[in-house]
Amino acid sequence: MKVWLQTAMLPSIRKRCLKTALIVGTLLMLINYYDRLMIGQLLMTDLIKIALTYCVPYVVCTTASVSAVLEKREQRSNPAHKT
Repeated sequence: MKVWLQTAMLPSIRKRCLKTALIVGTLLMLINYYDRLMIGQLLMTDLIKIALTYCVPYVVCTTASVSAVLEKREQRSNPAHKT
């Protein structure tokens, strides 16, 4: 778990996942809340959901990126191991 978290905190992964979260989160937020946003009828619960809308793609991107990096490291350290 420590290695996973250290890998997730690498600047390249954090930057990539933040960009992804901003793009995907914004698209999802607009799909789901554009009408309420335009007429100014967002509730506090909507704001919480919007924040979570950005968190989900960040977590998904981080999980995928860390998995790929760790798998690549494993392949380099054990060339006979192929999946």
